[in-house]
Amino acid sequence: MTLILGIESTAHTFGIGIASEDGILVNINDTYTPPQGVGIHPRAAADHHVMVGPRLLKEALGKLGIAIRDIDAVAFSMGPGLGPALRIGATLARAIAIKFSKPLVPVHHGVAHVEIARWSVKFRDPLVLLVSGGHTMVISHSGKSYGVFGETIDIAVGNALDYFARRVGLPNPGVPHLEECAEKGSKYIPLPYTVKGQDVSFSGLVEEALRLVRKGITLPDICLSLVETAYSMLGEVVERGLALTGKRELLLAGGVARSRRLKSIMEWIANEFNAKLGIVPPEYAGDNGGMIALTGLLAYKSGITIDPTEAVTKQRWRLDEVETPWFGKEPWLNK
Repeated sequence: MTLILGIESTAHTFGIGIASEDGILVNINDTYTPPQGVGIHPRAAADHHVMVGPRLLKEALGKLGIAIRDIDAVAFSMGPGLGPALRIGATLARAIAIKFSKPLVPVHHGVAHVEIARWSVKFRDPLVLLVSGGHTMVISHSGKSYGVFGETIDIAVGNALDYFARRVGLPNPGVPHLEECAEKGSKYIPLPYTVKGQDVSFSGLVEEALRLVRKGITLPDICLSLVETAYSMLGEVVERGLALTGKRELLLAGGVARSRRLKSIMEWIANEFNAKLGIVPPEYAGDNGGMIALTGLLAYKSGITIDPTEAVTKQRWRLDEVETPWFGKEPWLNK
């Protein structure tokens, strides 16, 4: 059995995971919560990671009763993400690789979100809606990598909704509280609906919603309108993706996959296109070490490693630049 240690540190979460051919064995995470009304400051997130990292590593190994010498390789989130936060995880991973002579495996954070979602629902070849704080993409596998069918051209949907929530004084985390507020709304107010080709844009939508707040419009109605407009835009691109690709699996991945309203919209779309809907479980939806370990296992068994002295983090790293030679050959698909 191959054991891979995974380290996640792209943004507010520091996570340690351990995975094998049987899937995720350990998944321990600690999330930095910024002060009310403030977004994530990269240096504050990095300081948090420095404080919790050693404890989480010791706890993860202890859960399996193993030592680092028992690990076959160490994987880390090389990007994309916040520079200072990324570097903490990368530094720990490089140190382990060098001190214990372990192979080092680079992992793309967005690909890891997709792979943990595929593993959790055992989907072979889905159309994927990846929605999180940093990603908003409709993708499917094509050739040697995931191809992007549509994506945001400005801000990710998770960041957009969180930004609005902070500006109007809703508690952290923003998206679930925003949706709770929306459930109290009773009137839909037309807001900018921006779908350009297969891509979406959220900046104008958020700014108009904030303008309505300044005008004194009832907040629950604005939240309702904001959520419905944002998710309807995503739904349109997903519908086009299913129509074009003919996929019979639709997968919802990333932190915003926890949304009950988005789930209901995707259920309706999947039914219309005679597709099976899969949703990543809540414990694996947000950033976590398990997804890095799992994707690291796939990459390692495909021969993907990197020299620790050349392991430079990538704050901007496109998902469709990452080759995925393991696709369709995952050890758990045929079990």
